[in-house]
Amino acid sequence: QVQLVESGGGLVQAGDSLRLSCAASGRIFSSYNVGWFRQAPGRDREFVVAISWSGNTDYADSVKGRFTISRDNSKRTVYLQMSSLKPEDTAVYFCAATPNYNRRYSDGAYDSWGQGTQVTVSS
Repeated sequence: QVQLVESGGGLVQAGDSLRLSCAASGRIFSSYNVGWFRQAPGRDREFVVAISWSGNTDYADSVKGRFTISRDNSKRTVYLQMSSLKPEDTAVYFCAATPNYNRRYSDGAYDSWGQGTQVTVSS
């Protein structure tokens, strides 16, 4: 497994931007696919976006056009640039790693998880 640590969360106003980072250590990070999930209070954890080891990306409709995922394998880090934030984006954001990109929408496919970082968007 890889070990993952998220950072970059915080309190912002609607319309602002934030960049989350997911730093990895452990096994060969460049061969892993990474996803971001989020969980708001009282709601199930939901898929936000994923990036494959080769750079393919896939976004949830709710964030398409506002969020951008990228990875820098030399730094063993995946970034989530979030723009035009809305109050409904408020959640704890988790990054996770999976060897199986085909199952990217399912949190059960991910075998390594970070501890999460809180993002709060005020209106």
